Amino acid sequence: MIRRLPLLLVLLFAFTNTIAQKSTASKQVSSFTVEAPQLHSNKKIWVYLPENYLTTKKKFSVIYMHDAQNLFDTKTSYSGEWNIDEKLDSLHAQVIVVGIEHGNEKRLAELTPYKNEKYGGGKADNYLEFIVKTLKPQIDKTYRTKTKKKNTIIMGSSLGGLTSFYATLKYPEVFGKAGVFSPAFWINRKEIFELEQKTKKQKTKYYFLCGDKEGDDDSMVTDLNNMERLINTKRCYCLNLNEKKIVKGGQHNERLWRDGFVKAVLWLGY
Repeated sequence: MIRRLPLLLVLLFAFTNTIAQKSTASKQVSSFTVEAPQLHSNKKIWVYLPENYLTTKKKFSVIYMHDAQNLFDTKTSYSGEWNIDEKLDSLHAQVIVVGIEHGNEKRLAELTPYKNEKYGGGKADNYLEFIVKTLKPQIDKTYRTKTKKKNTIIMGSSLGGLTSFYATLKYPEVFGKAGVFSPAFWINRKEIFELEQKTKKQKTKYYFLCGDKEGDDDSMVTDLNNMERLINTKRCYCLNLNEKKIVKGGQHNERLWRDGFVKAVLWLGY
């Protein structure tokens, strides 16, 4: 079995430290703070705009991502950023990225759909309601966005992977695509599998990613395989709505997720 305490410490603290160095965020990235009444707090939001945003009247798809501290800037990341801005610039990607900062000590609560008997949590409904009912309307009002579900992607890793998957079950009319990296299904395994079992129709496009060296056993790979099989009972595999990558030697860290980001975005489409 995975040694739950060390993994939990990663989930709790892997996103809280600040590296004392210059910001590496590109000029395409800005930020603002918005009230989050559902969470009784304010949230710092990071926004990446395509290089040609100011020189065109086009509308753009939007990727909503968790743990914004780790997406764009080495200075705010725990163990290295995902280099989202540089990677999308290199692709000349026509997509907006909205990163939501985690709540530090509240991260586990915000990114777990159900309360875990040992570790607590279970506030993801509030967090997702904030995204859907407060943040997304503001983003759509402020920026030129394509608002349909086929143009709205949610993506995250670890607890963020769990909550990204949960978001597609709770708000299938909002999120049409999801990047689910190293999802921490283990913390809500019983409940999330039961919810998937009860889901009658599923049209979401999924990109699943994990490493085969995450933890002390193969439960991450096993959970991901089992979830994909369950999803495929709801729709024909021939529709090619799932893509799954299990990285040989891949561990539960930013490097795995950073290296997998571009292929995930390109496969999901925008």
